[in-house]
Amino acid sequence: MSETHATIPSGAPVFPPGRYGRRREPGRRRPLLAALLGLALVAALGLIVVRLYQQYGPEYKATVITYTGITDTQVLVDFRVTVPPGGSAVCLLRARDRAGAEVAREQVTVTARPGERQVTTQHRLVTTARPFIGEVLRCRAPD
Repeated sequence: MSETHATIPSGAPVFPPGRYGRRREPGRRRPLLAALLGLALVAALGLIVVRLYQQYGPEYKATVITYTGITDTQVLVDFRVTVPPGGSAVCLLRARDRAGAEVAREQVTVTARPGERQVTTQHRLVTTARPFIGEVLRCRAPD
C-alpha cells in the first residue's frame, strides 16, 4: 500500500480532506468577471448621472421684458434667457386672453453668441383671439 503525502509548509493549518470544500489556489482570481462587473457599474452610474443632469442641471432662467403689439391675432413677446455660455435653449411661450384662456402656445429656440450667457429676443405669437398677456412658461436645454 502506498500513501501519497503532500508536503505541508510549516505553520500552515491542516484541514481534514473534503470537510471544508475545495480550496482555491492562491493567486488565482477571475479578472474577466471583475472587469465586466466594473464596466457594468460604470455604465449604470453614467446613465444615472446623465439622467440627473438633464433633470436638475443648469437652470435656464427666462424673464419677460415686455409684451407689445397686441392685436386681435398676435402679441409680440420680448424676453431674456440665461443659458450656459454660448449655449441655446428651447422656450415655451404662451398668450392668454383677459379671461385667462390660452389663445396661443409655441416653442421657440434661442441661441447665445459665443461667450455670452444671456439672449434677448422678440417673438411674435399668432393668436386665435385677442390676447391680454404674453408669457414665457419655461426654458430648457435643447434635445
